[in-house]
Amino acid sequence: MLLGLGTDIVEIERIRGMIDRHGDHFIERCFTAGEIEYSRRHRDSVVRFAGRWAAKEAVVKVLGTGFVKGITFHDVEVISLPSGQPSIQLSGEAADIASGIGIVEVRLTISHAREYATATAIGWGQSPGQ
Repeated sequence: MLLGLGTDIVEIERIRGMIDRHGDHFIERCFTAGEIEYSRRHRDSVVRFAGRWAAKEAVVKVLGTGFVKGITFHDVEVISLPSGQPSIQLSGEAADIASGIGIVEVRLTISHAREYATATAIGWGQSPGQ
């Protein structure tokens, strides 16, 4: 059963500006080691960071919280399946909230264009009490 839907779009230049201004402090605060390694493997890593930023924002919209209630950027990790498809791994408070509202799986898609990165996430599961 569909329990949540979230989408986000971000200007790639906005993320580039944050990285230019704050460098590794911004990157390490917002992205996990795996996300950093993945993004830096690509020619323009900022495009990958922007896609992962949009994905994290889309996922917290699925949870209905945003980045509040104790959820950190590291609680929502974008991983790559062997097929290359992006997927989400929740931990900490994000995992607890997802479990509490019955979400057992979050499906994700990320797309990039010249100026924007966008992501859509869908939360699947069984609503508590059903």
